[in-house]
Amino acid sequence: MAKGGVLPYDQANAKHEARMRDIQRPDTQAQVARVLWITLVLNALVAFGKIAIGTVTGSLSITADGFHSLIDGAGNVIALIASRIAAQPPDANHPFGHRRVETIAALGIGVLLLFTAYEVVTSAIERLQSGTTPEINPLAFGVLIGTLCVNVFVAIYERRAGERLNSQILLADSANTSADVFVTLSVLAGMLLTLAGITWADAIIALVIVALIARAGWGILKRTGGVLVDLAPLPEAELTAAVAQVASVDEIVRVRSRGPNNDAYVDIDVAVPPETTADRAAAIAGAIREKITSEFDGVSEVEVHFEPKREAAPDYALMTRACADALGLATHAVHVTEGPRGKVLELHVEVPAGYTLGQAHERVSELEKKLRSTMPNLGQIISHIEPKETHPIPEAPLPDLAQMRKDASAVLSGEFPEGGWHDIQVIAAGEGAAITAHASLPADTSLTDAHILAEEAERALRARLPDLQRVTIHTEPHE
Repeated sequence: MAKGGVLPYDQANAKHEARMRDIQRPDTQAQVARVLWITLVLNALVAFGKIAIGTVTGSLSITADGFHSLIDGAGNVIALIASRIAAQPPDANHPFGHRRVETIAALGIGVLLLFTAYEVVTSAIERLQSGTTPEINPLAFGVLIGTLCVNVFVAIYERRAGERLNSQILLADSANTSADVFVTLSVLAGMLLTLAGITWADAIIALVIVALIARAGWGILKRTGGVLVDLAPLPEAELTAAVAQVASVDEIVRVRSRGPNNDAYVDIDVAVPPETTADRAAAIAGAIREKITSEFDGVSEVEVHFEPKREAAPDYALMTRACADALGLATHAVHVTEGPRGKVLELHVEVPAGYTLGQAHERVSELEKKLRSTMPNLGQIISHIEPKETHPIPEAPLPDLAQMRKDASAVLSGEFPEGGWHDIQVIAAGEGAAITAHASLPADTSLTDAHILAEEAERALRARLPDLQRVTIHTEPHE
């Protein structure tokens, strides 16, 4: 993890791409298609079964219900075609992919539902006007109950698959099939009431069911229409709160989202100091993408835009580093103080070791000129020039690592027995050695006391072991 809680750009980008491959993986589309094929076959069996028994018995209501089931099958065909097109990768004419085709297909299913509602209303009104009584027999009851069970299974199966695969098309088709369940129930209820002598009951119940069908169709139209007009699929407040948790983000300018829930695009605008380097901006963008895609399902892309935060106090060290990076130089020990003629910038500049003093001074003068143009309020610049590379030192014999580990254990256990020392490791580091050790302390130990213990232990190790190059002490609570 990089400083400030930001992943390096390549790591964050790799995680983002892996998540996108998981969301858009081909097997997801294959699973959606498999569900649609299964429901298409079942809907076809239900439709032709109703039409056949309606023709044999002369029941107009069963025949009409059969043709209504054919509309379900037509919806499956539309969904299959749309799902296949939506799975195609982006191309020159569709750089954002073809996922909106699925939204349009869901819209078409919503229209089919409204058309079905219109047809049922028309049939119900005609029946009320004509007073026609449907023919009732046990075979008709058996077929309707059987097809009702199939429709209930299909509706539940599609809804669960749609939720699991986050597919709009399956959820829309499930709503369509659920409406078919209510239609069949109305036919059964009407048949029972007809047997009881209430001949007009079938038409009245059909009108009630129309309201349910229309409600389902309107829900689909509202949901898919919202996608087509770029209704935000993700709450702005939740997105803003997630971005604010990224440690390096100080100011969020704007947060937007668009697209369907399973293919959402998010735009984030953040303000950063104007001296922020491109590498730093890329790392911040990677951290934001990782945060958004890990907290919100169905996000296909996160675009992060940066703008300068002009009112912020200038970060002189960061601005100095940016100017030096542009010239291929390195800086450290940057300090700004107030002087009689304005701010005084002190810095160390590293130049290649092979340069002469004249060449190095020329490069540093170029840097100072760039610094003055970037920070016009500077009164004085004091640069310490030093070589970037040092001459090699003759190799010295490596220390005895095993002996150093024994000595380190003796120092830590003898002088700091309260540390609960364990996992003490000694490895070669350059011409010396590096020590890592774990200290186990009571959980209620203050962080300040734990830090003091670690620092005192490091000083003791460095004093006793002259070949020690690096010490890392990890403090942790007792388990």
